[in-house]
Formats: sequence, C-alpha cells, structure tokens
Amino acid sequence: MNTMTVERTISIRGLFRISRPINLLMVGFAQLMTAYFLVETNKSGLPVLQDYNLYLLIVSTLLITAAGYMINDYYDVKIDYVNRPGNVVVGKGIKRRVVILLHTILNITAVGLGFLVSPSIALINFFAAFLLWFYSNQLKREPFIGNFSVALLTGISIYVIAFYFEKSELLVLTYAIFAFFLNLIREIIKDIEDRQGDRKHGCRTLPIVIGFRKTKAVIFLIAAVFVCAILVVTFELNRPIIFFYFGGLGIFFIYFMYRIYYADRKDHFTKLSAIAKALMLVGTISMAFL
Repeated sequence: MNTMTVERTISIRGLFRISRPINLLMVGFAQLMTAYFLVETNKSGLPVLQDYNLYLLIVSTLLITAAGYMINDYYDVKIDYVNRPGNVVVGKGIKRRVVILLHTILNITAVGLGFLVSPSIALINFFAAFLLWFYSNQLKREPFIGNFSVALLTGISIYVIAFYFEKSELLVLTYAIFAFFLNLIREIIKDIEDRQGDRKHGCRTLPIVIGFRKTKAVIFLIAAVFVCAILVVTFELNRPIIFFYFGGLGIFFIYFMYRIYYADRKDHFTKLSAIAKALMLVGTISMAFL
C-alpha cells in the first residue's frame, strides 16, 4: 500500500512537471488578453468573453501545447540526462508508453475541440500538433529550422484569435510578431544553454554547427529584424500609444541584448531564457492599455 502511494505521488508530480503548467498559463493568458482587449466582440457583435467558442479554442491550444511538451521530453530523455538530469520525468515519473498515450489523447481531443469551433481551426490544430511532433522527432536537432517552427507556432497561437473572430487583425499581428521574434531568440538561447548534451547526442543546432560566437551574431541579426518589423507595423497602425509602449519596452530589450552579448556560461543563458519569458509577459500585459 505504501509503495503504491509513493508511485502515485511521483506520477502526479511527473505529470505536473512534464506539462509545464506555468507556460500553459502564459499561453492561455495571452489568448484571453488578445480576445478581451484586441478583439472585444465576436462575429455577432456580442462580447467575445461570452462566446463559448473562445474557450474551446483556448483549451484546444493548451492541450496541443501540453502534448508538445510531453513528446519533446519523450524524444529528449537521453539529452536531458546530460543537460538537466534532475528534471528528467520520462521513464522516472511517468512511463514512456504512458507519455505517448497522453500525447495522442491530448492531440485528438484538441483537434476534436477545434472542429467544434470550425473546420479551419481543426485544421490549424492538426497542423500545430503535427509540427510539434515533427519538431521533437527531427527538426529540433537541425540548425535554426526547429527554432523557427516553435516560434512560428507561438505567433500563430496569438493570431488565431483574430483569425477566427475576424477582428483587429493588424493590431493582433503586431503582438504575434512580437511573440514570434522573442520566442525565436529564446529558443536559440536555449540551444546555447543545452549545447553540451545536444553535441553528445548528435544534434546539429546552431551553436554546434556555426559556433558560439556566430550564434550570438545570428541572435543580434534577428533582434534587428524584430525591431524593424515592430516599427513598420506600429507606424502602419498609426496609434501613438503602441509606439510609445514598445519604445519603453525597447529599453528593457536593449538591456536583454546587452546581457546576451556578455553571456558566456550556462547559468547566464538560463537567466536570459527567463528574462525573455518576462519580456513576453510584459508585452502581453500591454494589451490592457490599448
């Protein structure tokens, strides 16, 4: 009886850790903020928060995201034993076959919920689920394309709200671009952080293929494109409050890039990854001021 209790406790803890609930909360929060502050009403003119399709869409996104974390940990278990041995869940907290089963159930449920919203949302959900599997199985081990795939899905998770409700698409696009570029930078930072385990298991991420310093140069190039893209869209919107808000946020972004320039240890890049998350959260909160 005691043994069963211990196993059950470890399984619950493992499920909690493998699904990344904090990250899921951030995704759900970003979609809710987008709906409430940028979309505001549905196609019938009713407040968007009264439309149950919004919640079906958000839940389906969270299920796909959780499934993506699970399959990523499933394929990365050997790498994680090198990079972060204390955080390994697959095979310890949750059996490998259970992870696969959960991944499958969550994705099928997400596509089904998407179909209840609309066939186009079901198709987007299927594409996202497939791309996350393909990323974990193969793309993650290739230079840049894996980083780009995850960042693209982050941007889509914001833009899909405007796509479905057909409202404020350019304004939402600004935030989708913001989420895309920040997450792209964060994914490359994580590759730098994890290069020891990735190299040992034959991965070909940017830091391994082109080296540490050149990867930093790529990050600065992406940051420059990011700033230009945000400027173009904000000028197109012609709403001064957005320009000033992103201008203020730009000060913190400059500090972030300064930290990247001088970072050279694993713990430095761990902290930078957390700063990137904080920047995304601050950017999301700015929707309330529009």
